[in-house]
Order: sequence, then structure tokens, then C-alpha cells
Amino acid sequence: MRCEHRLCGRIADGTEVHGYTLTGPGGFSVTVIELGATLTELWVPDARGTVANVVLGLDRFEDYQARPSYLGATVGRVANRIAGSKFVLDGNPYTLNANNGVTNHLHGGPRGFDKLVWKSRALPATASEVSIEFTLLSPDGDEHYPGNLRATVVYTLTAGGVLRLDYSAKTDRPTPINLTNHSFFNLAGQGDILGHELTIDAARYTPVDEAKIPTGELAPVAGTDFDFQTPHRIGERIRVGSSLAAGYDHNYVLNGTAGLLHFGSRLTDPGTRRIMEVWTTEPGVQVNTGNGFDGRFTGVNGQPIKLHAGCAFETQHFPDSVNRPQFPSVILRPAETFRSTTEFRFSAAK
Repeated sequence: MRCEHRLCGRIADGTEVHGYTLTGPGGFSVTVIELGATLTELWVPDARGTVANVVLGLDRFEDYQARPSYLGATVGRVANRIAGSKFVLDGNPYTLNANNGVTNHLHGGPRGFDKLVWKSRALPATASEVSIEFTLLSPDGDEHYPGNLRATVVYTLTAGGVLRLDYSAKTDRPTPINLTNHSFFNLAGQGDILGHELTIDAARYTPVDEAKIPTGELAPVAGTDFDFQTPHRIGERIRVGSSLAAGYDHNYVLNGTAGLLHFGSRLTDPGTRRIMEVWTTEPGVQVNTGNGFDGRFTGVNGQPIKLHAGCAFETQHFPDSVNRPQFPSVILRPAETFRSTTEFRFSAAK
């Protein structure tokens, strides 16, 4: 297990951005950069031992400052949407910066964690794993959130073909927090993911309105196009004239116990027979089938990133939880430590 470090480039204000490549046995490797604590490449072997990059990344560093769909980034302070960009905490009203439509707040706002350069350091490697730690200080008032928040995410590659993300955070005032990674996966390493088979361990999901704000209901998936309790091709129910004509971008209520590591979903590419399982301590996962990609950006493989080029698994608390007392709470208080873990476990069918 080894770690290599390099200078990737500089952002507009001249700040240097460094990157790291973590390498393990069998052809596994992971590349992450300080801008947005972003996963840019993830090389994984298939059933024949052929290695391919299975995460969408950009071929030019400069493009990450205008990246589409938060590609590969760590997003926060609060991932997903907050209705009206407003919430009340301990009787105090807060109005955040809107960046989703005219009124709503998405993934931490116009200058969320994905836009910032995180501090980084390589952690001591062992025979079984190698890690990089990213830290960020989000000051009181950042995007109008209360409290000084110190956030950390550690990327770890294990010798067994697991990419683990461990998040933690501390605050000096009560504040909402909901961190996640916004990578899009394509286990074929090319084309689209409509032929991939998906399983989600969720009997319910959170329906949304036209602005993708939850209605507050936890609706059963059984008998609907949202049912992936058994494997289905992702593209099987994305069709013209249906409510899913544009694809999936919905939060699923996972069956496992929040706070404990549990199975969330499984993605399989029939062609390469690569398998990715997502395990998490989070209560939900937002499944996004790359509905906004339009070919304007070029990927690591030199090909345009087109519609449905990848599928994201944003493990997190539910959208608009800060305004929905019936949803699991996203409030962090000074005496507490926010902790969350997600694992992407890779294998190949024989």
C-alpha cells in the first residue's frame, strides 16, 4: 500500500491544490484532490483482471472549478436541499444563500465545501490500508450557517478493495450538518449506466414536489418505479411519458439501523461483472442517475460526459431534514461529534 503526492494546479486566486494517489494490490488505486476533497479517479479490476476507472472525473484540473453536478466532491455544510433556504434552530431564524432555483438551498450553497480548498495530510500507511485526511474550517456565518465548524473526511483504500470514507465534525454553536460524497460511478468505465443492475435495501423513499423538496411523507416503494428491493436495470423504468423520464434523483430510506454500518445498495455491470456494494451508517441514500450531464465536459477517459454517464450514491440524512421534525435530525451541538462512515466495496463475479 502506498501514497503518492503531487501539485495539481492553482485555482483562480492562486491557491495551490495538491492531489494524492493511493495504490493497493490487484490494480486498485484512488486519486483525490484538495479542491472540494474530491475523488477524481478510482481504478478497479473486472472479472478478467482488466483495470478501468469506474468514477467520473475530469481530464483538466481547471474544469473542477466549474464542475457539473458536484462531480466527486465532498458536499456540505448540509448536503441536498433546504426549502426556501430557511430554517429555525432553538428559536432563532436563519436564511441561507439560495442556489437551487430562485429560493432553495442546495449542497451548502453557492460557495459550499465543494468550492473550497481543504487542508490535507497523508496518514501512516499499513500493510492493509492507506489513507489521506482532509480538514476544513467553516467559519461562523459561512453561507449564513451558525457556528465555527471543523469538518474532516478521511479517504482510505484497503488491500481488500474497499474505499472507505470517514467523516467527522465539531462545532462551537448548534448547527445543521449533513456531509456526503457526490461521486458518479460507472462500473463499465465507459458509456452509460442504464444497463447496470441496481439493488437498494429500502422499502420507503421520500416523495418530492416539482422543486425536489420532500413532501414529508415516507412512501412505500412496493409496486412503484422506485422499487429496487430486488435487482432491476437502472434504465428499465426511465421512459418518455413517465414521472421518471429524466431519470432518478431521489432519497431512499434505508432499512438498516442509522449509526451502525449497514448494507445500502449494490450496483452490478453485467458486461465487466464488476460489483460495487455501498455500506453506510447513514439513514438514507440519494440515488442520482446523472440526469444533468450534457457532454460539455470531458472525462478522464477522453470522452464527453453525457446523459446518464454515471450513478451517484449520496449517503446522507434526508433532504430538508432541518425543516422536517419527523425526519432524523441533522443538528450538531457543541458537546457532540458528528461521525459518519460510508464504504464502497468492490468485487467481480466469477
